[in-house]
Amino acid sequence: MKVLLINGSPNVHGCTYTALGEVAKELENANIKTEIFHVGNKPIRGCMACGGCSKDDSCKCAFDDDAVNVALEKAKEADGFIFGSPVHYAGASGQITSFLDRFFYAGNGFQYKPGAAIVSCRRGGSTAAFEQLNKYFTISSMPVVSSQYWNMVHGTTPEEVKQDLEGMQTMRTLGKNMAWLLKSIQAGKEAGVMLPDKEPRVGTNFIR
Repeated sequence: MKVLLINGSPNVHGCTYTALGEVAKELENANIKTEIFHVGNKPIRGCMACGGCSKDDSCKCAFDDDAVNVALEKAKEADGFIFGSPVHYAGASGQITSFLDRFFYAGNGFQYKPGAAIVSCRRGGSTAAFEQLNKYFTISSMPVVSSQYWNMVHGTTPEEVKQDLEGMQTMRTLGKNMAWLLKSIQAGKEAGVMLPDKEPRVGTNFIR
C-alpha cells in the first residue's frame, strides 16, 4: 500500500513539509509506503473548463506544462492521499487550489480511496483553509481521515512547528488513523466486501 502526500507550499522543506513528514513517519512505521510530492514554486494554471480531460480515459489534463499531470500519474499507484497547504489569507494557497481543481477534475479513480488534508499557519485562518481542502474529498466519494484534533500545525519555521507538540501529535495520530483505515479496507476486500454500487450520475439545476 502507498500514500501520496502532496506538499502545496512554495517552500519545499518548510512548515507544511515538516507536518507531512511527521504523518509519513507513522505510515512508514505501519509498513505503508509514502511519497511526498512537492507541487513546486512555479505558477500553476487554473482550470479553464476546456473539457480536454474528458475526451478520453487518460486521466490527463490538457495543460501539460506543470506538476498536475506528473502527480496524476503518481496517483494511479496510490491507495490514499494527504494534501498539505500553508494558510494564505485564511485559505489554502493559490498553488494548491489551482492544482487540486485540475487534479480532481481531470483525475478518475479517487473514489473510495481515503483522503486527508493538513494545514500550516502562523496563527489564524487554519480552520477555513482546512474546510476548503476537505471539500475535494466529500465531492469525490472519498473516505475522509480524521485525527484527534483538526489537522493543523502552527509556526513560522520548521523549528517552531516542531515545538507545536499538540500539532505534531495530531499529525502522528493522522498517520496512524490513515494506516488503520487502509488496512481495514484491504481486509474488507480480502473478505469479499464489495464497493458500493454506483448509480448513474444525476445532475439537477434549479432554473425554472
